[in-house]
Amino acid sequence: MNPITESDIRTSFVNCSKGEAKRMHLPKDFPELPWADLDFLGWRDPGAPERAYLVAEHGGRTIGVALRATSGGTRGFTSRSMCSLCLTMRTGSEVALMTARRTGEAGRQGNTVGQYLCADLACSLYVRGRKKSAAAGDLDETLTLDDKIARTLANLESFLDKVTA
Repeated sequence: MNPITESDIRTSFVNCSKGEAKRMHLPKDFPELPWADLDFLGWRDPGAPERAYLVAEHGGRTIGVALRATSGGTRGFTSRSMCSLCLTMRTGSEVALMTARRTGEAGRQGNTVGQYLCADLACSLYVRGRKKSAAAGDLDETLTLDDKIARTLANLESFLDKVTA
């Protein structure tokens, strides 16, 4: 992912108000983000952990999507779940159901799209082996790193298509 500015991030959001985008907290490590290792920028709001944000290239432009993480109880440490974007195994507490309000009339009617995602939205780093899960024994895959990245991007495109349809 190419580096983007704070201003570009705040103006990219398609499913929240300008005021909400202005009030959001950026990642604490924003100045030091490893842009070359990111397929998208995703983070949990440090001031409101039930809020999360995802910014990515989609349809030839940068779009941001506000997410809401489930507030229900977390599954046990020994249970395992899979992120629907990067398809990596995580412990139950490392995966969260995140919902995004749809854009347009559907969003105004309260329609949302939900998917199970890495709770910290660090899919790009897990795929590249830059970050490790607490889940022991990640699945061995025969895909190349480029194929895993392409799969993650295809899954992200599909999710963003559902949000913006």
